[in-house]
Amino acid sequence: MSLAKWTVGLLAGMSMLALAAPADAGEVRVTVAEYSAKTGPYFEAVKKEFEAANPGITIKYEVVPWDVLLQKLTTDITAGTNADLSIIGTRWLIDFVQQDVAEPLDSYITPEFKDRFIDTFLQPSIMGGHTYGLPIAASARAMYYNKELFEKAGITKPPATWTELQEDARKIKAIGAFGFGLQGKEIETDVYYYYAMWSQGTEILNKDGTSGLSTPGALEAAKLYKSMIDEGLTEPGVTSNNREDVQNLFKQGKVGMMITAPFLSNQIKEEAPSLKYGVAAIPAGPTGARGTYGVTDSIIMFKNSKNKDEAWKLLDFLFTKEQRAKFTQGEGFLPVNKEEAKMDYYVNNADLAAFTALLPDARFAPVIPGWEEIAQITSDAMQKIYLSSAEPEAALKEAAAKANGVLKK
Repeated sequence: MSLAKWTVGLLAGMSMLALAAPADAGEVRVTVAEYSAKTGPYFEAVKKEFEAANPGITIKYEVVPWDVLLQKLTTDITAGTNADLSIIGTRWLIDFVQQDVAEPLDSYITPEFKDRFIDTFLQPSIMGGHTYGLPIAASARAMYYNKELFEKAGITKPPATWTELQEDARKIKAIGAFGFGLQGKEIETDVYYYYAMWSQGTEILNKDGTSGLSTPGALEAAKLYKSMIDEGLTEPGVTSNNREDVQNLFKQGKVGMMITAPFLSNQIKEEAPSLKYGVAAIPAGPTGARGTYGVTDSIIMFKNSKNKDEAWKLLDFLFTKEQRAKFTQGEGFLPVNKEEAKMDYYVNNADLAAFTALLPDARFAPVIPGWEEIAQITSDAMQKIYLSSAEPEAALKEAAAKANGVLKK
């Protein structure tokens, strides 16, 4: 569902917010995004522990797959039947704030509570001087590489630049594997393109607020990926492969290099424990520029909640060091809690250290209305380029014009 349609639907249903189904006294309803098979069991354990420590408060969870979460929230908000709390993509937050359905949390947040957080991850939820969400999950992106394929291909270290990556991909292709895993479908297809774009010194938005898709750097990045597809350095059928598809190819030992999140490390340990791999920085461009994608998901309180104080008690509990560690380590995310980040699990984990080292170069999705629509425009353009149904320059100019149309609304 496009964000434009979502906004219209939300506006149409604003008058119904006051009609929310009456919550039981002391009941806190939570919409939970499903990250993995571990998500539901974690929150059920939280329910038992929290309720035991807080007699009179009951927790009711609904675990929802990510691909339908925004649509479900849209429907629930419009009908006034939304939960008290919900996990959301932080990139959606500006629309919730503009439509006045998100509760500011400032009256609950003490200086001590705020100091629990690594500021990099808290900042995306602060708008207009008010904190509307708390970072429930945080991640960045780095490059995974297959050490055995590297050794067979005579590659001694991960590539520092995209030129080196292309050279290494050719060597890996020569031994019968796919050099570089390139995502071309579904969530984060646009982001996979930004890695190369950022390395060209180009940003998603120009300084004047217009789309960066029509810049020379954006074109060079698109040509880079297209050339690797044409040369057979990627897996075949790029536009048929989403993030999980490429990750599966990597876990099967068929891909030499790919870019993805920390949670792949957990998957490898569980599903492919014999796979020898490393984690390195995303390659740099011709001037040394590079960038990774920083991601936060937030948990927010809805303004029409009838049990705000009880909901805050649950939030306070969820963001203790102990609960953060259980969730973060189980799901394979980065720590958002300062004290949690000091734990041996993180300090002595080479994979996570590689991701943490990239955070100074992290970019987050722009906090602007209509971002989801702009991201889809970019993904659509990349698919056209990958499929050779449009020349890179023409596809990017068209996409930039569409994006600028959204930005002007």
